[in-house]
Amino acid sequence: MPTVQGILETALYVKDLQVAAAFYRRLFQFLTLLDSERLIALDVAGRSVLLLFQEGTTTASFQTPGGVIPPHAGKPPTHFAFAIAVNDVPTWTEELQTQGIGLESRVDWQGGAISLYFRDPDLNLVELITPGFWRTF
Repeated sequence: MPTVQGILETALYVKDLQVAAAFYRRLFQFLTLLDSERLIALDVAGRSVLLLFQEGTTTASFQTPGGVIPPHAGKPPTHFAFAIAVNDVPTWTEELQTQGIGLESRVDWQGGAISLYFRDPDLNLVELITPGFWRTF
C-alpha cells in the first residue's frame, strides 16, 4: 500500500488577505510562493505551505489549465500549530511580546512539551509547540 509522506498544506480562510499575509510574514519571516486575489501561499520552513484564502472565494469550483479544483470553504476561528525547538521558547515568548501579540496561554505538558498559544488577525488560534507531546515530533 502507498504511504502518505506528510501534510503539505494548511489552509486558513481570512477576511483580509494582505493583513493576514503581513502578520505571518512579519512574525515568521515566511516567503511568498504565490500571491493572487484569491489566495496567498507562504513557505513554512521549506517543508509545507500555509494557504491564506480570501473568505468566500473558494465556495465554487475553480478552473485551472490542468483541471478543476473542487469547492471548499471554512471560517475562522480555527486552530493549527507550528513546531519549534524547546530552546526557542523564551525567544518566541519575547518576540510575541515585542510585536504586541498577546500570549493567550502557555501549557507545560506532562511529557515535556511546551505550547505557546496566541491569535492571528482573524482570531485563529496559533500554537507553537516543542517536541515531546506527539510521538511523531
